[in-house]
Amino acid sequence: MRITIHDDFDLDKIIGCGQCFRPRRLADGTYLFPSAGRALRLRSLGAGEYEADCRTDEWDAVWARYFDLSRDYAALRAAIPPDEPFLREAAACGAGLRVLRQDPWETLVSFILSQRKSIPAIRGCVEQLCRAFGEPLEGGLFAFPAPERLAQAAPEALRACSLGYRADYVRDAAERVSLGALDLAALETAGDETLMAALLSVRGVGVKVANCTALFAYGRASCAPVDVWIRRIIDRRCGGENPFCRFGGCAGILQQYCFYYALQEKQALRD
Repeated sequence: MRITIHDDFDLDKIIGCGQCFRPRRLADGTYLFPSAGRALRLRSLGAGEYEADCRTDEWDAVWARYFDLSRDYAALRAAIPPDEPFLREAAACGAGLRVLRQDPWETLVSFILSQRKSIPAIRGCVEQLCRAFGEPLEGGLFAFPAPERLAQAAPEALRACSLGYRADYVRDAAERVSLGALDLAALETAGDETLMAALLSVRGVGVKVANCTALFAYGRASCAPVDVWIRRIIDRRCGGENPFCRFGGCAGILQQYCFYYALQEKQALRD
């Protein structure tokens, strides 16, 4: 099917801003988005036109939500006040990215694995996990492993996927979800405090991982994760004051603009 997207939508920035680890650009220019046992191939035709290898009903029911297409990102960028010059600069740098609504289980495990790893290392680790424990999909792809599968996995098999000490954390999360102690689907309608408390109950999940899961899986755009790069942004470009708390329900989107900016300016932020 062909679709038209009038708002900000840059596929390279969407997959390159640190929010997801399996989507990628293929050699033929098509973008692949595996999610929740499905896989979407999306190709830009120019001028806001795209070709998607799915039916209209699937796009409307699944992928429009996944890409957060009900939100006007261009309007959000335009609404950043003039007295926030750095946020305006970061938003201009990141114009085109969108905060994805990813599968909660995959997002939780992926960000547990993200601790003390670079983005390429996280991608490699997640891919190893999918190949070792995921169900095969068409085109040589593998689904993200079900919690029941990982709960039964031997610790040494998990560590063989480059999980290291994180293997115990993944097993704990898998056991909680598979036994119903952590109901990720029910958390969809939970308040922010309840959601955060449930996520923080998992071994190895701290405030940053919980905020990432809340933002990237549950669409809680008031959550703005702070990692080492965002801390440097706060200290060096925002006078040491966290700016995101001033922006309520779009704080997490502004954080993503800043994180993308940090990825482009890593050397300057290291100096």
